Amino acid sequence: MVIKEIQQYSEIRPKARAYLCYLLARNIPNKTPEVTLETIVTALKRIKKEVKEIDTLYVLDAKGRQLINNISRTQAFRKGEGENRADRAYYYRAVREKRCILTDPYPSRIEGILVVTAAYPVYNDKGQLQYVVCADIPLDKLLHMVHPSSGETVFGRFTRLNYAAFSLALFAVALILFINGVKSFFTAQFNVFNIDIKEMFEATILLTLALAIFDLVKAIFEEEVLGHHKRGEPDEIHKTMVRFLGSIIIALAIEALMLVFKFAIIDPEKLTYAVYLIGGVTLLLFGLSFYITSTRKER
Repeated sequence: MVIKEIQQYSEIRPKARAYLCYLLARNIPNKTPEVTLETIVTALKRIKKEVKEIDTLYVLDAKGRQLINNISRTQAFRKGEGENRADRAYYYRAVREKRCILTDPYPSRIEGILVVTAAYPVYNDKGQLQYVVCADIPLDKLLHMVHPSSGETVFGRFTRLNYAAFSLALFAVALILFINGVKSFFTAQFNVFNIDIKEMFEATILLTLALAIFDLVKAIFEEEVLGHHKRGEPDEIHKTMVRFLGSIIIALAIEALMLVFKFAIIDPEKLTYAVYLIGGVTLLLFGLSFYITSTRKER
């Protein structure tokens, strides 16, 4: 679950930073002569009322020492005045970059859960650093606030159930195809000399389709039901589409080959139908090649 949340955070991080930094900048005056600690504290109390997901808010001086106790709805969190936070990443990053920043997730010292911190440097009208305002928010609450996961909504849960049902139904189809595909081996009593070539072709087609449908089920279940989003590598749906279309093309090519043999023996006049099928397979192959080439260019 933690890995999934971190992956989701990497996706929504720019949006989360934009929102939190806008929230701090809107309420706290910056680069003005009237910037005071009392003004900032008043603004932080207002933010605490507006945004319930934020756990703690606090203010550091220019050297990184905390000037007030944490502002929080939880009584146990209302402490920290006088602590030196100059070694914290959110402090020195905000000072170095001279802008509002959002940290990577890290374990909270108070609760032990993953949190992120938005740090907002406040300057006077002469451009001198006066304060660094910080807001800690649990990672799970930030994900829900900025970009709620589909699994956390009523419609999302309904969608996941539907995807799960369709996955089970498709898996049942793949299982039936698989059973019928291997049935020919048992009917031939494992005697290779008694196996009908036509049955072998049909078994190959059924097994190929079963594999293609199973790949599709795997991708749908992992992506839509379990929520295993993969980033930084080829998309799983893209790979499954290629495998699925490839399996269909292979099955049709086998069927065309079987028809060529069949019509050549019993009805040569119908060979043109097999040629038409081979032409359709060729068009599908060109289409798949174009699909793969176009998606690679987009990446």
